[in-house]
This record gives sequence, structure tokens and C-alpha cells, in this order.
Amino acid sequence: MKDASPTSKKLNLFDSAMIIMGSMIGSGIFIVSADIARSVHTPGMLLAVWVLTAVITLMGALSYGELSAMMPKAGGQYIYLKEAFSPLFGFLYGWTLFTVIQTGTIAAVGVAFAKFSGVLFPFINDEPLGFSIGTFAITNQRIIGIIAVWLLTFLNLRGVKSGAMIQNIFTVTKVGALLLVVLVGFGLGMSGNGNVQNFQPLFPSEWEWGMVGIFAAAMVGSLFSSDAWNNITFTAGEIQNPQRNIPLSLLIGTGVVSLLYILANVVYIYVLGMDGIAGAKSDRVGTALLENLLGPWGELVMTGLILISTFGCLNGMILSGARVYYAMAKDGYFLKPAEKLNANQVPSNALFLQAGWASLLTLSGKYGDLLDYVIFAVLIFYILTVAGLIRLRITQPDRERPYKVIGYPFVPVLYIVLATFICVFLLVMKPEFSFAGLGIVLLGVPVYFWTKNKNR
Repeated sequence: MKDASPTSKKLNLFDSAMIIMGSMIGSGIFIVSADIARSVHTPGMLLAVWVLTAVITLMGALSYGELSAMMPKAGGQYIYLKEAFSPLFGFLYGWTLFTVIQTGTIAAVGVAFAKFSGVLFPFINDEPLGFSIGTFAITNQRIIGIIAVWLLTFLNLRGVKSGAMIQNIFTVTKVGALLLVVLVGFGLGMSGNGNVQNFQPLFPSEWEWGMVGIFAAAMVGSLFSSDAWNNITFTAGEIQNPQRNIPLSLLIGTGVVSLLYILANVVYIYVLGMDGIAGAKSDRVGTALLENLLGPWGELVMTGLILISTFGCLNGMILSGARVYYAMAKDGYFLKPAEKLNANQVPSNALFLQAGWASLLTLSGKYGDLLDYVIFAVLIFYILTVAGLIRLRITQPDRERPYKVIGYPFVPVLYIVLATFICVFLLVMKPEFSFAGLGIVLLGVPVYFWTKNKNR
């Protein structure tokens, strides 16, 4: 069984789009606009952050569509980097994905689920239960987060279709709920709760060069809220007609979510104004919106929406991430047990390793810091992967490409330019996070050569 591959084609176009949308929509859209508003100050700039994020995300998705159609294998981005450059680049991505990106996000989303559960059940808090060393502590909140991670891990052992079914249910629910929030916001806003004057002044009256750096740094929150769209490529080996369905699902999934995010921020501005967004209690902009529209019931409604949203996001991250570690283990660049599949053709050991490390990160209390550190590294890998598309066009011009990125080479080149632009300003505006993220990536270099020599 160990040498089998998860090649049963059980995921259709709808499943694929739901995995993308479900992985993208967590709690970020209901929170991060507060910090962005405090940075950019005007409604036009707030919307510009989300619009540019949408443009970058869509261009990245279009570029990944070509790569996924060329190489519809389990492992996704790890495979693309390995094929375009060398196994070292693929390993460094997989290393960073396991140590921080995927597991850190799983830990953070699990704790977000537990935090909002605390609104309904006050005993769920972050007070240490008699044991703590620095930030490492056992608390009710962290225990609930870990339970959610392991529950979904065990559910995903039943097969990719089972995990996709859970994803479909939660994604349809939360996309519908987010759309309802937008419609209710516009509807009740027009009935007296909104004010078009909240959009004035749209942009700053005076422009300074420093605003560009502030704008780029403000995009950290929106980029993280729009991230994880590439997770569908990790499960490419289990998707029906991947040459068609992966590119199409990337376009549908990222397009729908990006549009909903922009509309949600229009509603935030229309009902709350910039001061209301920036001053939302605990940055819970979504809660402030519904409390304004529905009164005391607003907090409970938003809590329910975020619980559904974070649970679905958690499932999508757990389902997809394990496929990368499986692919790395098959190549000899990860712990060997991770290449084993269970009777349902699921990389069970990879799922267990992922859940175990995510649990430790949850108890550490450092998952939030890790995500801040790694945004720079995430963008670097996106840039490298899209650059890999261009390199493969040059080095392998005759390779079969069932789908070719629309607007080549303009779209991938513009993506690289914009993402590089953001990285440069992150180095200037947030050097402590950016260099720390780069350090996490570079720690993987000696691990790679040690693994390579060991395999020899």
C-alpha cells in the first residue's frame, strides 16, 4: 500500500472551487480592515488595497492554472518549483509550508475558531490551566483549537471525497452568509443606516512618497485574507479532468471571493465609516457592522458566521496541505512514513504529522508571530513560481500545455513586478518580520543538503 498514489479522480469542478473558496475565507475579512483603515485613513485607499489584492490574486491564479494543467500531480507548488528550477527550490517551499505557512495558519485558524466559540461559551478563554512556560501554555482556548484540528484530521482520513463533502457544506454556507451580510448591509444601509458621505474624502488631498510604503505594508492583512487559493494544486492528482478543472476552479474561486471581499468593504464604509472601521472593538469590523444593523443580535449572528467560516477554512487547509508532504516523502525529501496511504488512498501519516506540529504551534502561542514573519517568504515563493512558468516556456517550449495563461507574458510579468514591489516595501517598512521570514526559509538549506546526503 505504501507505494500507491492518491490518483483516484474523485474531485469535480464544484469540489475544487469549494476547496479554493473555503480555504480563502476565514476570519480575516471580518477583522483585518480595521488595521488597514488605521494605516491608510481614507475610504478610497482602503478599497484600493482590496482591489489591488484582488488583481494580484487573480493574476497569480491565472498563472498557476497553466502550471497545474501541465503538471496535474499531488504536491502542486512544490512540484512546479522543483520542475522549473531544482529540487532545492521545491524543498524550501515544502519546508516553509510545513514549519510555518500551512501549520501556522492551521494553528491560527483553530485558535480563531476557539476565540469566537468563547462568545457563546465564556469558559473558553486563554487563561493558563496551571501550566505555562513563557508563551507556551495549556488553556481552554488552545485545547478547543487543537480538538478542532484533530477532529477534521480524522474526518479527512475517510477519503478525499469525504473531506470535500465537509468543505462543500461549510463553504456554501459561509459564502451564502457573506453574500447575505453584503445584501443586508446595502439594504438596511439604504433604509437609513448608511451614509454616502462616509466615502468623502475618497483619497488624501496631498500625496507623499511615504504613502506608497504605508499602502504596501497595509496589504499584509488583505493578502493573508486572500491567501491559500493555491491549495487546490496540492490535490491535483485527485481531481477529475485536472487540465480543465484546476484552471477553471482557480478563476471561479478567486474571482468570487475577491468580489465578495471588495463588496464587504464597501458595506463597511457605507454603514460604519472609516472611524467606525478603525475603532471597531477588538478589530471585529464584521461584528460592529451587524450590531449597527441588527442591534444586540448582530454579535451572535456574526459569531455564528465566523465559526462556520473558520471551521470550513480549517478543513480546506488540513485536506490540502498533507498532499505536499506526501509528494515530498515520495521524492525522499520528507519523513518517509509520510508517503504511506491508508485504505482510502489518503496520506494518513502526513495528516497526523501536520496535525501534531500544528498542535505544538497552537500551544506555543507564537502562531500569530509566525504568520507575520512568513508573509515575505510566501510572496517570494509566489514570485519564484510564476517566474518558473516563464522559464518553462523558454526551456520547454514544446511541452504540452492544455491551458495557457491569458495575456502571456503580460499577466505573469506584471504579477512578478507588483509582488516584488510589495516585498521591497515590506523589507523597508517591516524589516524585523521580513528578514525573520527569510531566515525561516534559509534554515531549510542545510536541512536539504543533509537530507540529500542521507538519501545517497
